[in-house]
Amino acid sequence: MIDLAGRIRDVPDFPQQGIVFKDITTLLSDGAALRQAIDQLAEQVKDWGIDVVVGMESRGFIFAAPIAYLLNVGFVPVRKLGKLPSETISAEYELEYGTNTLEMHVDAVEAGTRVLVVDDLLATGGTVAATIELVERLGGVVVGAAFLIELAFLNGRRRLDGYQIARLITY
Repeated sequence: MIDLAGRIRDVPDFPQQGIVFKDITTLLSDGAALRQAIDQLAEQVKDWGIDVVVGMESRGFIFAAPIAYLLNVGFVPVRKLGKLPSETISAEYELEYGTNTLEMHVDAVEAGTRVLVVDDLLATGGTVAATIELVERLGGVVVGAAFLIELAFLNGRRRLDGYQIARLITY
């Protein structure tokens, strides 16, 4: 087993002073580590009865699409404002250092569809909470969320009460 946490680089003061950014590009460039991370996340969620995997732009796509592939289910992208070509719904959320807006196609998730939300990182929980809001507004049932990394000290998990959580690395 590869030490996945050992493949992640800390970048101090990025994107602003006082933030220690967890740079996953060093893990992504290691084929064996990337495969292990995706396989381990898929293994944790395989029995959750998932119909579709939703991933957020942009690093969430890296993990969500291959997990959907391994689970033999579809993948739905959630994108930043103005990036999707058809009719959308949107949700605004707060970041650790600003705000942003996410969008999803109105026909991306049917009522009753069991959804897994996947992102690279759980920090304050704003991105995942906005994504859950979008899915639930369309009638989807979020069964859980999966992350490569959880920054537990930022307490984002509090926004996920009632949902199953899978994660590989906790700081």
